[in-house]
Amino acid sequence: MSHALLPPEPAPPSKAVEPLFALLPFLRPYAGRWALAFLALITSAGATLALPVAFKYLIDRGFAGGNRAHIDRYFFALFIVSLVLAGATALRFYLVSWLGERVTADLRRAVYDHMLGMSPQFFETTQSGEVLSRLTADTTLIQTVVGTSLSMGLRNFFLLTGGVAMLAVTSPVLSGYIIGTLVVVIAPILIFGRRVRRLSRASQDKIANASALAGEVLNAMPTVQSYAQEPFETRRFGGAVELAFETALRRIRARAWLTAAVIVLVFTAIVFVLWLGAQAVLAGRMTAGQLSQFILYAVFTAGAVGALAEVWGDLQRAAGATERLLQLLSARSPVMQAATTVALPAHGEGIRFDNVSFSYPSRPGIAALSGLTLNVRSGEHVALVGPSGAGKTTLFQLLLRFYDPQTGGILINGVSTRDVPLADLRREIGVVLQESVIFSGSVLDNIRYGAPEATLAQVQRAAGMAAAAGFIEALPQGYETFLGERGVRLSGGQRQRIAIARAILKNPPILLLDEATSALDAASERLVQQALDNAAHNRTTLVIAHRLATVQQADRIVVMEQGRIVAQGRHADLLLSSPLYAQLAALQFGSAELPLHQ
Repeated sequence: MSHALLPPEPAPPSKAVEPLFALLPFLRPYAGRWALAFLALITSAGATLALPVAFKYLIDRGFAGGNRAHIDRYFFALFIVSLVLAGATALRFYLVSWLGERVTADLRRAVYDHMLGMSPQFFETTQSGEVLSRLTADTTLIQTVVGTSLSMGLRNFFLLTGGVAMLAVTSPVLSGYIIGTLVVVIAPILIFGRRVRRLSRASQDKIANASALAGEVLNAMPTVQSYAQEPFETRRFGGAVELAFETALRRIRARAWLTAAVIVLVFTAIVFVLWLGAQAVLAGRMTAGQLSQFILYAVFTAGAVGALAEVWGDLQRAAGATERLLQLLSARSPVMQAATTVALPAHGEGIRFDNVSFSYPSRPGIAALSGLTLNVRSGEHVALVGPSGAGKTTLFQLLLRFYDPQTGGILINGVSTRDVPLADLRREIGVVLQESVIFSGSVLDNIRYGAPEATLAQVQRAAGMAAAAGFIEALPQGYETFLGERGVRLSGGQRQRIAIARAILKNPPILLLDEATSALDAASERLVQQALDNAAHNRTTLVIAHRLATVQQADRIVVMEQGRIVAQGRHADLLLSSPLYAQLAALQFGSAELPLHQ
């Protein structure tokens, strides 16, 4: 089953912003603040609608009547209204900005937490750079809507409805012309709005593609530079950026045409209606104050329509961004936790792979494992050897439940791994991979990653067992030294020793070693191999090794080829009974008869 993030079919106009309703669970916890913000919004809209009335009385009863007391009174009323407007607007701005930041932070956390629960199968078909783009660019769009556009849209909606109502009260005839033009204005908003939404989603997809490409290249800079491919990567990223720019430009053009159409239609209608109003004043059918009031309400209404057009464009973009985030949140990991789980026994018969067959989702026609059965006794030290692609690493990934086999099952101490909570299962397993992962943090943080509660003394002991204490203590700040992103300040061997110390400190009952000494020099390898042997004592250990010299002391060597076990036994026995093992030994030592250690 593919988890590729495919764009959905275009939504009909009535559902243009429907994805935004999916944000309601993130808005609901802050209902009190939303209510207060809504009250502030109503107050500010009401104060704005009160201004034209004050101007009407100021002109008709103040200036026209020549009554200074009335003039002073209405100017004071205007001042009070402005204070109310300022206070309500400031409160609204603070509350909706807080809500925008809070909701966006919650959304980012929800998406990130969900991604942490996805199995590696999901990331076989989805680039991490694309996920990062959605976590940043898309949530920023939603923040703009929740923290700004939504409240502005509601405010202008109230101004529009209140303004139309007051226009009708002020002059029913002139307001009829205004309302008629609004119907004409709605058509381009709907037409261009649909186009803006499609182009907005396309623009965000192109940005995500460029981000994914940049992330991939920046994580492989040594390879890029060693092959002198900087010009090629520059052209490739430049092409992705230009494609995103061209797509964004089409969206900008659509919004520009929408804005221009709204402004032309609205202000043409206003000028015409105001001309009619001027004729009415000259004919004595309206007072100057009424016309002034009508003009102000017309301006408010026109401004509200223009603002709503802008907000509609923002909502279209946010709807596209929300769709993309919902795809992440709706993706389900194929590795699911059982409805009823059981505890993993502390002791038992060990690990059993029972007739396991498995193909990677990205390569469904190629069997990584075929009907494999393997028993590993509790406390046994088993080495897995064989050519690349034999399925050795796949066994580790299935044991950790990064994937589930298509057929067969895996049991630990008699309990199926499918029935054990994922966290409990993985807590019982320590892993050292061939490509050691170092996080951006201190040495202490990295070694403690599997056991955050460990003391400094325990960390130092683990580092000593991993032959890492010497170089760590020589670092500028010792165990507090910052290692940089992906441990760029360390050599490959140093990174690997820190990863080994991390696994030793975790002290799990099951230890998985995938070429754990591959990046070490001969002297360090002997030290670390001894440390690993000590760490493997009295615990179940599975070791993947291409260098046969490192597994001579294993209790049992399992030879794999094309997803099957072709031989098992000790080194000396396999030299005689397994042609494949004898061939591997001959390739490494020149003769299959040579002992591994002289």
